[in-house]
Amino acid sequence: MTAQMSAVDQAIPVDDLPALGDLRVAVIVASLGRPENLATLLEKLAGQSLLPRHVVLSLEREADAPEMAGYPFAVTPVFGSRGLTFQRNRGLDSVAPDIDIALFYDDDFIPSRFAIAGAVAFFAAHPEVAGATGHVIKDGILGPGITPAEASRIVDAVDLQGNLNETGVVAYRRSLYGCNMAYRMSAIRGLRFDEVLPLYGWLEDMDFGGQIDQPLAHTRAFAGVHCGEKHGRETSGRKLGYSQVCNPVYLWRKGTVRGAVAVRQILRNVIANHVKFMWSEPWIDRKGRAAGNWIAIADLMRGRAIPARILDL
Repeated sequence: MTAQMSAVDQAIPVDDLPALGDLRVAVIVASLGRPENLATLLEKLAGQSLLPRHVVLSLEREADAPEMAGYPFAVTPVFGSRGLTFQRNRGLDSVAPDIDIALFYDDDFIPSRFAIAGAVAFFAAHPEVAGATGHVIKDGILGPGITPAEASRIVDAVDLQGNLNETGVVAYRRSLYGCNMAYRMSAIRGLRFDEVLPLYGWLEDMDFGGQIDQPLAHTRAFAGVHCGEKHGRETSGRKLGYSQVCNPVYLWRKGTVRGAVAVRQILRNVIANHVKFMWSEPWIDRKGRAAGNWIAIADLMRGRAIPARILDL
């Protein structure tokens, strides 16, 4: 990663930036078994103040797809094996060749109607930045989740204030938050999400950003609400618990995550799983996660811990 940049940039009004429409945006969404969520997201994208040029839905099977006709942009479904890294790579492979910015959304993300325009304005204002995480107004991932209807109400209330034209950098980052992140295609051509990380890919966004030497940033230029949908997310606490320990170690050895970050990730999750073991949240399998943590620790001690082990748990 290049040296840290200086203080937070000042916002530049969108109207003062030239030729925003010259930057073409593709939205890539990996999804599994949530056609209703995808339908909501497509409707939000159709209502954007600046439309995306292309939307790619990376799915396992046709039953995962919503109705895709009648939208004011091209919608391309691509099908193949499940797994977040596999699906995001298929999405990248399917993006139109003239696209300038790839915007990754989780299927349960509800964007502001100014999100595409804000992303374009941000990258136009910051030619040195390779990728950016947008502002998450509210995140349901750590709680019981937010319904798409409630998320839409939250976003609509924020949008009533109008486009705030915030194109400044809040902070420079070493990695981006995968539910709402955008990259210049010129900075990521040839890069891949690591398919050694199976299923939900735990920390795949951190690994992807760790391969890039140009600056990455957090900005309020584009925003939305992450529902943190629980349906289809955690089918096995043991698998996730294993990944919580094994994946950070794997990425540290690979060189895309610093040792201190890997240790912090492991300790935070292992401690949370054991502290909350007896009073687990109803939407989290803490018992299973704790068991998975210990299986990974035992495998590490034996020198045989690999991320793909979760496929056998």
